Amino acid sequence: MHQVRDLLLTTLAIEDLYPTQITVGMREVRAKRRHWRNIGRKGEFLGRHLIPVIRGPKNRFYVIDHHHLALALHQEGVRKIAITVLADLAALDTDAFWTYLDNRGWLHPYDAKGKRRPYGDLPRRVSGLIDDPFRSLAGELRRAGGFAKDTTPFSEFLWADFLRRRIKRARVEDNFTQALEQALKLARSEDAGFLPGWCGPVPRD
Repeated sequence: MHQVRDLLLTTLAIEDLYPTQITVGMREVRAKRRHWRNIGRKGEFLGRHLIPVIRGPKNRFYVIDHHHLALALHQEGVRKIAITVLADLAALDTDAFWTYLDNRGWLHPYDAKGKRRPYGDLPRRVSGLIDDPFRSLAGELRRAGGFAKDTTPFSEFLWADFLRRRIKRARVEDNFTQALEQALKLARSEDAGFLPGWCGPVPRD
């Protein structure tokens, strides 16, 4: 087991990547698909957007970020993607590997209801990722200025869980604009103060 000091760069088939989360926000995936169709130098884009992975048992490669991009590119018919190997944990047994990833914040085994699931419930392919509409809402909330981008692992999933407990799923699915307005109000409340990237309440006149 060792950290890769000189990052290893290579390409790999997207379908050979193993996710470290169960859900994505499909609204964001669709936005990335539209962006991909509209850019010109696609090879240059792929070269600038490396997928960070961990080499695990059986020499499998586990994605630890950019799941939305990987899924979007897969749905657009891209077969291979550039990856960067951040750590080589191939020598670990399976249990030790999952424990290590979990404790490093490189794993998010929560389903679309925000419930933690066993490691075995993680999808075995990027194409197996499922939709969590609250993850889409959290992403849109950040772009609308509801909170700042933060380096905390899975920070947008923390916001998604915060919103999930306060906004009805039906509203997110049926009236996204209205749900976003509600989310903006919630994001400025002191109740959200514990979350990464919180920007504070709006000053009162």
